[in-house]
Amino acid sequence: LTQGVYDWAVRAGVVDPGAPPEWATYDLERAFDVMDGNGIAAGVVSYPVPTMVFRDEEMARSGIRLLNEEAAGLVRRYPRRFGFFASVALEHPQLAVEQATYALDELGADGILLMTNARGNYLGHPAFDPLLAALDRRAAVVFTHPQGLPGNPGSPGGVDNWVLDFLYETTVMAVNLITTGTLDRYPRLKIILSHGGGFLPYAADRIRTGLDPAAVSRALRRFYYDTALPTSPSAYRTLSAVADPTHLLFGSDWPARTDAEVRAVVSAFDHDPAMDNRSRRRIERSNALDLLPTLRRRLN
Repeated sequence: LTQGVYDWAVRAGVVDPGAPPEWATYDLERAFDVMDGNGIAAGVVSYPVPTMVFRDEEMARSGIRLLNEEAAGLVRRYPRRFGFFASVALEHPQLAVEQATYALDELGADGILLMTNARGNYLGHPAFDPLLAALDRRAAVVFTHPQGLPGNPGSPGGVDNWVLDFLYETTVMAVNLITTGTLDRYPRLKIILSHGGGFLPYAADRIRTGLDPAAVSRALRRFYYDTALPTSPSAYRTLSAVADPTHLLFGSDWPARTDAEVRAVVSAFDHDPAMDNRSRRRIERSNALDLLPTLRRRLN
């Protein structure tokens, strides 16, 4: 985190200054160490802050602006090493339209980060139509990230919500986009599902039986997926069986994962026997550059 973002996160109550989580303590030097040590030429920065942090509208205005201005500044300083997905305040949909427009048109964001739900409403809810319509007009890239199930019921078995709830929540959001017709209304959106799409690829055939099979199949091929979850041959086989091979993107989940875990993720990716060299090259570079032309231009 930049010092500005860290200070804001402390003021907002996102980070406890007495015992900050490891993800809150990384800095630019450490970022370069992790990237260079794992052969990562460039990374796309995002701040998946839970939507309820921005429930107060003034906090939503000032906090989101700070996050996006800091990320844009990072890209200006290191245009060949970083891109960014801008944040918006989903708790305030009309404000989110203004923030997305400014980030894409003025700050040069590579895409927009949307949390999977706000106030219990998933992205297919009519409240988000003005935002999605504005993004669709720009054929924007939308990176989605879970934050915990609505109502915060807590995962069974005493595990943290990122272990199971995040994956289920991503799956529910993806199905919601299908059943509400959102994908059909906004055909130009390029939507990335984090953590390999959660349980969606694994449950694809079951979901087809409960919905319009053709609509589900179209959605499975349309979505993009990062590899922050599938690090084993069994997971990759399932994902690659349902996804468009040009829609798979490398993801490490750092700094939510520790530096050592990133090394393990990269090693698993590099040595996955289920993946051929052509697929590996696509996932680690060319797919992302095709999806993010703004990043491609900065790297060329």
